[in-house]
Amino acid sequence: MSDPMRIRAQAQGDKTTVRVLVSHEMESGQRKDVSGKTVPAWFIQTISATHNGKTVMNAQWGPAVSKNPFMQFSFKGAKAGEKIIVNWVDNKGEKRSDEAVIS
Repeated sequence: MSDPMRIRAQAQGDKTTVRVLVSHEMESGQRKDVSGKTVPAWFIQTISATHNGKTVMNAQWGPAVSKNPFMQFSFKGAKAGEKIIVNWVDNKGEKRSDEAVIS
């Protein structure tokens, strides 16, 4: 299991801004190790965020996304004290889900 995501969510008026730092190696499948063998691809394929059971962000990623990617998005309808949940699934079937309280 990978390290937890670092999530910050701030409500400002009717808009909530969410910043996420994802901990993942994100191998493209094109790099070679010291012995010359290709390192297998290992990357996040889908990432999504939910608030009160409703999906507020959904994205499909590929091997071109950097190691430990940073992502930011905004949505309307949240209040301070509520939770946001961020989930991802990678190409090996590994999953991660973390949550944060909106400030």
